[in-house]
Amino acid sequence: MSDMLQITKRELKTGFRNSWSYSFLVLFCTFSLSLLLLNAQNPVEGYSGTTGSMLNLILYLLPLMTLFLGSFSLTAEKEDGSWQLLSTYPIGTLSFITGKYLGLAAVLLLIVTFGYGLMGLVSGLLGNPIDLLTYLLFLAFSCGLVLLFLSVALLIGSLSRNRWQALTISVSIWFFAVIGWPTLLLAILGQMPYLWIKPLLVVLTFLNPAELVRLFIVIKLGGGSILGPEYYQWVSWVQQPSGSAIFVGMCLLWVSCSILVVYVIWERGRSRA
Repeated sequence: MSDMLQITKRELKTGFRNSWSYSFLVLFCTFSLSLLLLNAQNPVEGYSGTTGSMLNLILYLLPLMTLFLGSFSLTAEKEDGSWQLLSTYPIGTLSFITGKYLGLAAVLLLIVTFGYGLMGLVSGLLGNPIDLLTYLLFLAFSCGLVLLFLSVALLIGSLSRNRWQALTISVSIWFFAVIGWPTLLLAILGQMPYLWIKPLLVVLTFLNPAELVRLFIVIKLGGGSILGPEYYQWVSWVQQPSGSAIFVGMCLLWVSCSILVVYVIWERGRSRA
């Protein structure tokens, strides 16, 4: 536990010394304030065309930002020789990976909460506040994207030899998970028998953290009817009183499995060194 906390503190210090973090902070704050323009034109409450546009804008920015920072953090350990030095100390690989995840998550969540805090403050001063429930769901949407895509970023950093390789893989995964997902989904499901479509749709949704979080928030905002009959069961369990707890449990399982895979990769590399 102490080793994990030390790695977390080290990652926090490194994160706030990283110019990338401040670049993303300025970018996200600018982005958050731009959302106020949408709110000024059409008050944001529940699910609407404006809300959907805002969700898509967040979906384009946050996963890419998270993939870059997370994957670069691990590849930097390889390129700078920091991991080779740390591996000579009695530090457990799982403590190292978990500490990296917690430290990076803290940096990214601080960027997100600062941006939303600035947006809420400015909207309040201008006398045009965003609906509180919608505001909190947007914050939850952003935090969920960060936490899930950070685990993907660590996996990318584990498999990449350098920053350029991590950059290429990050952009590719972001493109297929966010932009190319509808086309990819239609192409795959269109080749399957009808009885396989719903089970396969569930599996593919779980494999894509962007789609998993997006569906949950859209249903919570009251837009479940636009998803179609294939997602009827999703709408049913999300709207249950225990729906949020089930979703959090799924996210924890997603993150835990990803960290376990990263641990296996780094442990094998450590044993060969």
